[in-house]
Amino acid sequence: VQLVESGGGLVQPGGSLRLSCAASGFTFNTYFMSWYRQAPGKERELVAGITSGGSNTNYANSVKGRFTISRDNAKNTVYLQMNSLKPEDTAVYYCRMRRYSVDYFGKGTLVTVSS
Repeated sequence: VQLVESGGGLVQPGGSLRLSCAASGFTFNTYFMSWYRQAPGKERELVAGITSGGSNTNYANSVKGRFTISRDNAKNTVYLQMNSLKPEDTAVYYCRMRRYSVDYFGKGTLVTVSS
């Protein structure tokens, strides 16, 4: 299993970013995928998840209405569109899949929201 996140960077409050996670090493279109984040000094937390076919999604209350998770099964890629970013969204963002009770995470991409 390999998960490679990209798209992070420095953005001003109110701005937008789109994260991508390229997946390989498993049958991508059969797995639930999710995004997590970890802010400095805090535990890793679930941000959003999406079912294998993309028809159902769920979000943390803190990002509802601002973030959108999506996937392209033809490209083995899951996305996180982040709008109206706030300083408290600053964190390392990780892509995650779970197989046979084992969690796999990528190395993450850093998002910094600051003026």
